[in-house]
Amino acid sequence: MKAIMVMFDSLNRHMLPPYGCDWVKAPNFNRLAERTVTFTNCYAGSLPCMPARREMHTGRYNFLHRSWGPLEPFDNSMPQLLKQRGVHSHLVTDHYHYWEENASTYHTKFSTWEGVRGQEGDSWKGDVADPDIPETLNNRDPERCRQDWINRAYMQNEEDHPLVQTIELGLEYINKNAQEDNWFLQLECFSPHEPFFSPEKYKELYPHEYNGPHFDWPDYKQVDESPELVEHIRNEYAAVISMCDHYLGKIIDAMDELHLWEDTMLIINTDHGFLLGEHGWWAKNIMPHYNEIAHIPLFIWDPRSKKQAIENDQLVQTIDIAPTILDYFNVEIPEEMIGVPLKDVICVDKTVREAALFGIHGGHVNCTNGRYVYMRAPVNKNQPFYNYTLLPLFGFRHTPVDMLQNLELAEPFDFTKGCKLLKIKNTMPHPEREHLLFDIRNDPKQERQLQDPEIESLMKHHIITLMKQNSAPYELYKRLGLESLLGSTDEI
Repeated sequence: MKAIMVMFDSLNRHMLPPYGCDWVKAPNFNRLAERTVTFTNCYAGSLPCMPARREMHTGRYNFLHRSWGPLEPFDNSMPQLLKQRGVHSHLVTDHYHYWEENASTYHTKFSTWEGVRGQEGDSWKGDVADPDIPETLNNRDPERCRQDWINRAYMQNEEDHPLVQTIELGLEYINKNAQEDNWFLQLECFSPHEPFFSPEKYKELYPHEYNGPHFDWPDYKQVDESPELVEHIRNEYAAVISMCDHYLGKIIDAMDELHLWEDTMLIINTDHGFLLGEHGWWAKNIMPHYNEIAHIPLFIWDPRSKKQAIENDQLVQTIDIAPTILDYFNVEIPEEMIGVPLKDVICVDKTVREAALFGIHGGHVNCTNGRYVYMRAPVNKNQPFYNYTLLPLFGFRHTPVDMLQNLELAEPFDFTKGCKLLKIKNTMPHPEREHLLFDIRNDPKQERQLQDPEIESLMKHHIITLMKQNSAPYELYKRLGLESLLGSTDEI
């Protein structure tokens, strides 16, 4: 048995043709939908990049206990479990965060791995002289912007683009091992993550009037740019999707030519979406996690059931990927995994959950039951929140030293295999937010807040139930103003 997971970072569900988009040119995603089950009700869990990847290894939420960081020593890692059971696991990726110190324990869990350099502000090429930077609105991080322009100078041709090199390395692995058995390939592409950089031929698919400075990398903030700029960014993003689609087609071609549909699972997924001006926001983290961010695409071909060209509306999540792959290879699923294998969801439309949580550490705790989305904001701003970890590495690049100056020791959670943990107060502020409730069946764009105490009470119940199931720390209930709805603390 074999399995291939092709992952695109920040892939927007609502901009893919199989999900109803009529202007983005992505014919290979339509080809994919004809050969797979298209999940219409898949949600992210923990955001953003590395918290989502921890879920894909461990099959459980990250955001209730810690922020961005590495796999923990007590974590169950899906590719490592495969390796231990004789299934070769291989990673090919241009997602450069894997090589940074604060997320450095993921790629080593695979049997083998290959990395492609140069995406975003990856500290790759060492040009001392300043690069030639055109007039640009890319000012999110001057250091990363400078490095990004250095990197782009080494990508003059399409074949030099990290996405292309990543797919080619994946195809090399597939072709070499197509006749072998017992392997898993995680082929993980940073694109269409910002900056939205693609060759001109993909941009030409989206002609539009724009005469301003270079702009393909919006800051993580509320939109204050003109409608012309917003339209331009959406077209730049669409061009990268079309590029991803072209190279996805090469994977589908390989599945056809090598007859891999007979014995190879194929998963196409993402970690989260990206706001392109919707709700007045750019990006994916400090703002409420609207459906453009949290409601994500997922396509699966399972050769055991051979279900294809159908839509499945069961509520599934990122945390289901690890147990699905373990189950496929007949590897025992650890009891610490909260996610569930999707075999019977695909085969007999089995319901696996009433509700799902998603969010970012310290922000809203969000919940959906497939009909409603409830965003529960912290109400007690004086209530601290903590990272629970054995590896105190936090943040995008370097851990702030002030976080480590007053450590406590916490008792084990039920998933830490008896390990006590460092309890580290989070010193990074989160913006204040309000509770939000939406009826996503009748208001899928979440344009009208719903005021309904009965539904809000139902969603609070789901949040508490799922927080208990996931051993959430007690102070999080207090921070969310939910402790009065709990029974005895012995139940937590």
